[in-house]
Amino acid sequence: MPIIQSVERALKILDLFDERERELTITEISKRMNLHKSTVHSLLKTLQVQRYISQNEENGKYSLGLKLFERGSMVLGHLDLRNVARKHLEQLSAETNLTVHLVVLEGQEGVYVDKVEGSGVTVMYSRIGRRVPIHTSAVGKSLVAAKTDSALNLLLEGYMYTKPTDKSIGSKEEFLTELEKVRTVGYSIDNEENEPGIVCLAVPIKDYSGNVIAAMSVSIPAYKGEETHDYYVGMLKECSSKISQGLGYEFQKI
Repeated sequence: MPIIQSVERALKILDLFDERERELTITEISKRMNLHKSTVHSLLKTLQVQRYISQNEENGKYSLGLKLFERGSMVLGHLDLRNVARKHLEQLSAETNLTVHLVVLEGQEGVYVDKVEGSGVTVMYSRIGRRVPIHTSAVGKSLVAAKTDSALNLLLEGYMYTKPTDKSIGSKEEFLTELEKVRTVGYSIDNEENEPGIVCLAVPIKDYSGNVIAAMSVSIPAYKGEETHDYYVGMLKECSSKISQGLGYEFQKI
């Protein structure tokens, strides 16, 4: 099936913007796209008319438009997972005073689809829609731990093991060893691997067929120590069980 070049270019322009690059000039966009300014101007004008791009009248820079927020909100609003999970996330956050995350797997990364802020710790790196590496995040580890060896090898083909902190996993061998631990204990941990001073604990969420479709986590100040982990893991597992049951998953009775 042929790709429409103008559509592809327009979508790539939208991908240039993130939390670090909120505004860009037409010159910056042209350089990054390797396109002439006149071509970029036409693409931006089209996106602007449709409200996917807006322009700052004071400095002339471009940024993402509200149309993207509207469309994103529609997608999130129709996610059964998010609808089922929300009340349980809120309850867990209220009971622990911790920030709770809900994450799904997309490609080789996790994507935050919901977040409930807790008063006990401020997590800087997470926001709804942001991506997180699977090898350094507790949610990422829980999302992929149940995969078969062949599925894991396929997923990790060409994967980059970046190290946001000096505690981050830095190789496939280390990651696979970590996943074995996750399978054994039934939960995963991010031990200050994404943000210094923040430890995250996570567990998987299953759908009606028993497949892992999401993971949820709590973020804990590192100073609280490992002695608190069992307590929070217990609460996480109870919460994830309720969400999984809400999605139609039936736990086996022993």
